[in-house]
Amino acid sequence: MAEAYFPHELIPSTARSEPRLTLQTLDLGPVLIGYVGWGADIALNCDCPGAYEVNIPLTGHLVSRGRHGSVTSVPGQATVFRADSSCRITHWDATCTVLGVKFDRGRLDVEAERVLGAELARAAVSLPDQLDLDRGAGQDWRQLVNSLAAHLRRPTLFSGSPVIREQLAGAVTAGFLLSSFPDLGTGPAARPRTISRVIDAIRDDPARPWTVADMASLGSTTVRRLQEGFQEWVGSTPTEYLTTVRLQRAKADLEEQAGPTVSQVAARWGFSSSSRFAAAFRSRYHLSPSDFRRGHGADFC
Repeated sequence: MAEAYFPHELIPSTARSEPRLTLQTLDLGPVLIGYVGWGADIALNCDCPGAYEVNIPLTGHLVSRGRHGSVTSVPGQATVFRADSSCRITHWDATCTVLGVKFDRGRLDVEAERVLGAELARAAVSLPDQLDLDRGAGQDWRQLVNSLAAHLRRPTLFSGSPVIREQLAGAVTAGFLLSSFPDLGTGPAARPRTISRVIDAIRDDPARPWTVADMASLGSTTVRRLQEGFQEWVGSTPTEYLTTVRLQRAKADLEEQAGPTVSQVAARWGFSSSSRFAAAFRSRYHLSPSDFRRGHGADFC
């Protein structure tokens, strides 16, 4: 058990209760699926170094200590334990058998950014203590895990095909994340990390003398792929997006009557000349920068 999952302290509930471990596992690399039963009433203490753990009762019930109190899971539910945190199972009843799904922390964190997007991935530490597996994305994920668990007697499943094992691990991980954050399934697809990285950099420093080649290098991609990605996910070219951000910052400066001059605003936000800045501003806001500053731009955005 320690080799497959984590080192642990096993505590029989009574002296007459002699644990008899049943353990079968399917190792997909960053994901491990196992069938576990103790055949006795026990408690179990462990940490979860470097990995997340999800226990899905098939029979009986499992009582654990969550962040906000006791958590009891029965068939149709799952208990979630966070990586590098204490796992306290206060009662694993003698009839309880579980499918335990162990996720490598690094792989789950990477998959969270891909599936949820960078901002939401940072909230993955807020995984729920318990999942509902009787409906929606949770039910879909349970069926996926069950289908793989059917091969537990063949732990070498696809052992000669690492690409397939990697894809199966990715599907289990993505399914778990979508089960944990079910509302995400109704929104738009997550923006690729390459595009998000470039957008964040532009917004952090729009005055930088950006070239499309600079942006592509930052995103570790080619200029052509970057252009295609921006058109698909942003609806503009990278250069058009950069100009939009610069104009937004310039507009905010011009709204301050005692702020910098039009020429200073143009230089501050990376426009090569005042005339080019004025032409871009008029195209976007239908007023010259000077007219906008004089107070005629209140209804324009």
